[in-house]
Amino acid sequence: MTAPRVPLSILDLAIVGRDDTVSEALNASVAVAQAAEERGYRRVWYAEHHSMSSIASAATAVLIAHVAAHTDRIPLGSGGIMLPNHSPLTIAEQFGTLASLHPGRIELGLGRAPGSDEATVRALRRDFGAAASFPRDVLELQAYLSDESIVAGVTAVPGEGTHVPITILGSSLYGAQLAAELGLPYGFASHFAPAELQNAVALYRRSFTPSAQLDRPSVLAGVNVVIAPTDEEATTMFERVKRSRVASFLGRGHRFTEEELDQLVVSPQGHQITGMMRHTAVGTPQTVRDQLDDFAHYADADELIVVHNATSIDSRLQSVHLLADAYAPGE
Repeated sequence: MTAPRVPLSILDLAIVGRDDTVSEALNASVAVAQAAEERGYRRVWYAEHHSMSSIASAATAVLIAHVAAHTDRIPLGSGGIMLPNHSPLTIAEQFGTLASLHPGRIELGLGRAPGSDEATVRALRRDFGAAASFPRDVLELQAYLSDESIVAGVTAVPGEGTHVPITILGSSLYGAQLAAELGLPYGFASHFAPAELQNAVALYRRSFTPSAQLDRPSVLAGVNVVIAPTDEEATTMFERVKRSRVASFLGRGHRFTEEELDQLVVSPQGHQITGMMRHTAVGTPQTVRDQLDDFAHYADADELIVVHNATSIDSRLQSVHLLADAYAPGE
């Protein structure tokens, strides 16, 4: 008897394609969430990245509000908010507002990386030592969203009493240990930082302490998907996706020619970036389904959050539907 498939969710980066506008990318995020809701995906999350011409989800809470207003029931959240970029009170007020407008649908994934390069970190007015206070900031934020603040005289309005569920996100043993100590779900960013996946999940499960939010460990693992009706189409698309990924990380606003991209993809930096996509399911719907089943077992995951990598808005929506046809998320 085969084990039941784990649920699928979506991590949407609001990708701005080479020939797309930001408006088109944001409208596509609405369409993806509506398709996810229709097809039974468990949730859709959005990631905070800054100063990247190919990603339009920097104002994560604003995007969540817009998508929530155009969907009915699917949970929406951050995957994640980079907490050291913000004060805990600000995030509590933002997500408290969202939770008050859309009760029961808002979730908060938290990371401690800056989500960008050093110059952008300075532009964000971020304290370079802020990551050191991440555990304390998580507790402060959690308290603002609960029934009693731990900061005397300060209350999150909106926010207080909303109990927005929190997930700790990471790509190392640090986040795994913190999530376990706080009794929170743990999301591993294996879609772009695969190295410590198994070690981190094992540590989290071994060290987990139950909390008011969660009584048993819960692991969500990121994985890329490149899916098409034929293997040939999927392979071609994957090559385009890798080129786009290299351009996004190395370009920082520069528009490369095709010849420049050819050279970058085979460069040491290019190999490093494409290596980040080690956990990518590529092929026809049946092939991708089988690869995701294998990955869920490898990751010891309770849920997979997939990044639908595609080079156009239409192909991204097709990916959402093809995977739903093959995998039957939510069943």
